[in-house]
Amino acid sequence: MSCRLTSKLVLERLVAVPDGAGGQHETWEALGTLWGEVRPRTGRESVGETGQVSVTGFRIVVRAHPVGHSARPLPEQRFRNGERVFRINSVTEADPEARFLMCICDEEVAT
Repeated sequence: MSCRLTSKLVLERLVAVPDGAGGQHETWEALGTLWGEVRPRTGRESVGETGQVSVTGFRIVVRAHPVGHSARPLPEQRFRNGERVFRINSVTEADPEARFLMCICDEEVAT
């Protein structure tokens, strides 16, 4: 499999942090930087939390890490590329040798 890993992606996970008043709030924590190949798939219109959004699917390929390693992407995590955010829906091996992982992601943009 030939990949052009030219996009710098920050892998993030959602964590709960204390708010100082006995409760907690959620924030995104960076786990590390990965280089990936980002390719668009399909798009559609949807309704998000703040109104109409454009949802575009992406296939993002990154180098594989062993199961359990903090740099191995998981569903419910996300990639950030500058201001762009790609929510990870699924992760699978992209090649028979398991050298790369294919992440099926969505990017939502308010319209």
